[in-house]
Amino acid sequence: MTGQNSSHWLGLSGRVSVVTGGGGGIGRAVAVNLAQAGARVAAIDRDERGLEVTRAALRELGDGHVVVRCDTTGAESVHAASETIEKSLGPCSVLVNTAAVLRPGGLDTLPLEEWNAVLAVNLTGYFLCAQAFGRQMRVLGRGSLIHIASIAASHAQGKSGAYSVSKAGVVMLSRQLASEWGPMGIRSNVVSPGMVITPMSQAFYDTPGVTERRAAVTPARRVGMPQDIAEAVLFLASDRSSFVTGDEITVDGGYVRTLMNLVPRPGFD
Repeated sequence: MTGQNSSHWLGLSGRVSVVTGGGGGIGRAVAVNLAQAGARVAAIDRDERGLEVTRAALRELGDGHVVVRCDTTGAESVHAASETIEKSLGPCSVLVNTAAVLRPGGLDTLPLEEWNAVLAVNLTGYFLCAQAFGRQMRVLGRGSLIHIASIAASHAQGKSGAYSVSKAGVVMLSRQLASEWGPMGIRSNVVSPGMVITPMSQAFYDTPGVTERRAAVTPARRVGMPQDIAEAVLFLASDRSSFVTGDEITVDGGYVRTLMNLVPRPGFD
């Protein structure tokens, strides 16, 4: 449920919502959907070109939105962005961590710098942003943290370097935040996408036949889009999920529930 009709039901009108990785893919979809629901959105990213596209999309939805260049792997950059956003829009009450990178490689030969680069963006960046914007939430006495993980957090994805490890860390980070900050009125949850077409994964889908093959092994018989993830984020950002914290919503069209289909069953197949 998006657009003006969802504004009242979601109760997000006027709430300052920060989206990391807001320069593209899932981040842009989340930022736009939050704005459509009436939130005051701040999109942050280190991709300036992507941020300009997001700025234009937000501008079409009215005033009260900002974009800020920020390297979420650096504490000083995150702190500066948090101060800028608070001065422009007010204290943050929703944080959506979507920034992510993928550096493929087998663990036997993976360079340490590649391992550290993925963890810095996919995990440490989430922690730094939670710290910075969580301080503002504690002043408000309420807040919702939503972190984009992956089904790869629970199902190891080979030859993907530190990606699965980083996403597993995101799930545990969220649970710990929920435990520690719950008494302060702050919730923390995870959305774990399955196969979704984004700029990061586009190269896979550019290969002929890949989209069709992936759709064929998904019960929903299609590949996900950023909008699918944004819809789940809106629910967790809103008070409609006020008693949901420390949890994970898997948005994958049912893909991870097909494991038993791989087991040979003579006479049943």
